[in-house]
Amino acid sequence: MNLWLWIGLGGFIGALLRFLLSGIMQSKANVFPLGTLGVNFIGSFFMGFIMYSSEFGGLFSEEARVFLTMGLLGSFTTMSAFSYETFKLLEQNELLLVSINVIGTVLLTIFSIYLGKIAAVSLWKV
Repeated sequence: MNLWLWIGLGGFIGALLRFLLSGIMQSKANVFPLGTLGVNFIGSFFMGFIMYSSEFGGLFSEEARVFLTMGLLGSFTTMSAFSYETFKLLEQNELLLVSINVIGTVLLTIFSIYLGKIAAVSLWKV
C-alpha cells in the first residue's frame, strides 16, 4: 500500500482514539482542558517510543512507522486543540489555568518523549 494510504488510515484511527480518550479524560475535569493535555502526553510518549525503537531496534518498517507517527499520532495529538482551548481560557481571564496548560503541555510532552526514549532504549538495551 502506498505510504499516503497508511498515513490516511492511521489518521482515521488516531482521530477516533482522540475523540474517545480525550472525552473520557475531559469528563473528569471541569474547566481545565485535561483531555487535550492527556492525549498530548500519551501521544508524545508513543512518538518517543516508536521513533527510538525504530532508530535503535529496527522495530518498525517504514510503512508501520509512518502509519503510527504521521498518521495515528499525528491526528491523535494536535496543537490546534491545545491552542484553541488555551485561547478560550485566556478570554475567560483564567490566567493561572493558561499558565498551567501552556507550561504543563510543553514540559509534559517533552518529558513524555524522553520517557518513550527510555522505554525504547531499555527494550533494545542500547
